[in-house]
Amino acid sequence: MSMNFKRLLPIPKDIREEMPLSDEMRAKKVAFDAEVARVFTGEDSRKVLIIGPCSADREDSVLDYMTRLAAIAEEVREKILIIPRVYTNKPRTKGTGYKGLLHNPDPEAPDDLLEGVKAIRRMHLRVIEETGMFTADEMLYPTNFQYLIDLLSYVAVGARSVENQEHRLVASGVSVPVGMKNPTAGSTSVMLNSIYAAQAEQSFIYRNWEVETPGNPLAHAVLRGYIGLDGRTYPNYHYEHLERLAQNYTPEKYANPAVIVDCNHDNSGKRPLEQLRICKEVLDSCRRNEAIRGLVKGFMVESYLEDGNQPVDGGVYGKSITDPCLGWAKTAQLILDLADRA
Repeated sequence: MSMNFKRLLPIPKDIREEMPLSDEMRAKKVAFDAEVARVFTGEDSRKVLIIGPCSADREDSVLDYMTRLAAIAEEVREKILIIPRVYTNKPRTKGTGYKGLLHNPDPEAPDDLLEGVKAIRRMHLRVIEETGMFTADEMLYPTNFQYLIDLLSYVAVGARSVENQEHRLVASGVSVPVGMKNPTAGSTSVMLNSIYAAQAEQSFIYRNWEVETPGNPLAHAVLRGYIGLDGRTYPNYHYEHLERLAQNYTPEKYANPAVIVDCNHDNSGKRPLEQLRICKEVLDSCRRNEAIRGLVKGFMVESYLEDGNQPVDGGVYGKSITDPCLGWAKTAQLILDLADRA
């Protein structure tokens, strides 16, 4: 074997015990998770908004953003439940470059995975303890998910991972909503198969254990657009897309049919300012069609302190070093507009 085994890292249980969630916030998380679940089961008519930086790259600017977000989250709470994006690992199309806080606690330094497993938990803990909000992250590496399992109120399975058997099986054992994105080529049948698998009882090997899971009835669809055969980006959030999905994604086949619309990525063509328009269009579709209204539970939005993005060494405080994001002023307006329209 040509792998170089460099050092043994702490197991997730050790990191969780070293960096515990407080008893007070643990109790509050139970109550918040129940609120979020009621949105996905249709018992609560509020919308969920998963919002924040494309990548949680540094503690100071992320906490600055989250403190602002917490204030406005309280203001709109009767209409919208906000779950902050604290994405600590990033998929890379070509497998190289900045891979998020897990790999690069210092974005300009080489990989440091020992510090990384501590840094990702510290980032989530700081957001929770300092703002009172419970967080979302992408399950890019299913075996690493255990470092954060007790902190997350929402989990996403990305477009490159959604066809992977391990992601589907692990999602079946998660106790909070898991969003299964459509793959980069756009197939809704692949996405629906992933939801079906995540909602089913499963038995598999996980971290050297034989495990059984009960299935996750809160696994659901995330529409994020797709790449066409011509290499261009195409949206899948329009009225016709939602109408067609509602015809195939039914309670007869799936528990709690639900859709989150990812307003960036290929839906916006990575033009973050379009996210405002996309949210408004989807809400208009909800008003026009009862089936769409019942299906759409909320939105994902990529937003940070400054509009756009920059290179890893760009040096602008609060500006994304991965995908371009919506800046704070426009983010605040978007949230207030959503609350008015929801």
